[in-house]
Amino acid sequence: MKKILFVGSECVPFIKTGGLADVMGSLPKALNEQGCDVRVAMPFYKCIPEKYRSQAEYLTHFQMDIGPNMYYVGVMTLKWDGVTYYFIDNEEFFSDGDPYTDMARDIGKFAYFDKAVLSALSVIGFLPEIIHCHDWQASLIPVYLRTLFADTRMARHAKCVMTIHNMRFQGVHNIEVMQRVTGLPSDVFTPDRMEFHEDANMLKGGLVYADKISTVSNNYAGEIKTFEYGEGLAGVMSFYHWKLCGIVNGIDWEMYNPATDEEIYKTYTTATATKGKAENKRRLQEEWGLEQAPDKLMIGLVSRLTDQKGLDLVSAIMDRLIDGNTQFVLIGTGEDRYENLFRDLENRYKGQVCANIMYSDERAHKLYAAADAMLVPSRFEPCGLTQLIAMRYGAIPVVRETGGLKDTVMPYNEFDQSGTGFSFDLYNADIFLDILNYAKTVYFTQKKEWAGLVKRAMEADFSWKNSAKQYVEMYNELLQ
Repeated sequence: MKKILFVGSECVPFIKTGGLADVMGSLPKALNEQGCDVRVAMPFYKCIPEKYRSQAEYLTHFQMDIGPNMYYVGVMTLKWDGVTYYFIDNEEFFSDGDPYTDMARDIGKFAYFDKAVLSALSVIGFLPEIIHCHDWQASLIPVYLRTLFADTRMARHAKCVMTIHNMRFQGVHNIEVMQRVTGLPSDVFTPDRMEFHEDANMLKGGLVYADKISTVSNNYAGEIKTFEYGEGLAGVMSFYHWKLCGIVNGIDWEMYNPATDEEIYKTYTTATATKGKAENKRRLQEEWGLEQAPDKLMIGLVSRLTDQKGLDLVSAIMDRLIDGNTQFVLIGTGEDRYENLFRDLENRYKGQVCANIMYSDERAHKLYAAADAMLVPSRFEPCGLTQLIAMRYGAIPVVRETGGLKDTVMPYNEFDQSGTGFSFDLYNADIFLDILNYAKTVYFTQKKEWAGLVKRAMEADFSWKNSAKQYVEMYNELLQ
């Protein structure tokens, strides 16, 4: 049985700010079903809900040096949903109301966390064969393992995998500060290792020192080797292309299941999707202040409100999109300009636009079940979960062909009746509107074809089972 340790900064159900938490929460369970022994290490944030914190049991504690200082390291443990979790406890670092604050503080916080995880392993008696590190917050683990921990049994025993969930976030800070807070040797901060435009880059260090690099879709693995998507590390990714692979994310098949979902108004299956989605739409319109109009096309958008998500395209087309036959429902928070934009659109199009400036998992489930189509027009998207959840609920995704969106949504072909959604290539508002108008034409004039599209989308299997098998193959290859 392969022993694998997942390390990351957030994990469902304990703390979530983005898709990383979903992967950290779902993939270990799927890997354990494949015969692995996967455990998870994460910080013991004070903002973790008390119902979880109160169940965590004390395991051990010790003092650890990092840089010029000594720090307390507590280790708590909890078995949840069949997975063993180890929580690194230190109130000085993890008592904020949010897992992330500002880069200057976060650099020290996650440098401490990474070294503490490695230090704790010899104490708790779990010696993993694979240490699987997720995003920049865990990226110093490969660096520490091959430098300060190089003479340990763990370093001789374990291989490191570094997974990039979003290349944009890298953990970049002043070299002098980084060297002081990490305690790493000076030869780590060179252009072929962690140095990055005269600063230090934690993610780059992880990529250089890792035994294998993965990212969350095959297409994104290719994109990050280009200037446009590489976020300054395209050269590094091209140089290390031999240890790079892409494995598309999955979703929790039980959590997102319209046949059993207790959050939605009416459950349904592939066979009953037409009636089920109609009832969910009716109830959502009734309760969310939309015009009671069963024949209108309901378009949904569940997103962080940032430029990455293509919201400038959405903004540019809204006045042309909202006609007498279309409703638009948003759930999300983010940049003030976009929050204000969607509030204004709701005021201007009362009964046709509903702007939920919040994130509510319950509301998101209801919208997936009610919406006819779901927008994901991202400027870039490493994998994306929205389109996967949307297809599971028969809400047809309209996506830009980038990253994982291109890997997971098969464009509708009216001639051979194939495809699971609609897609466009160039990042252009008019082209985006054209594909939306085409989707609307199919919806209103080709009901049978639309029903077939819904059926194919709902039958597409993006559970973690397939992805977990690819991870096991990657681990096997690495251990050989």
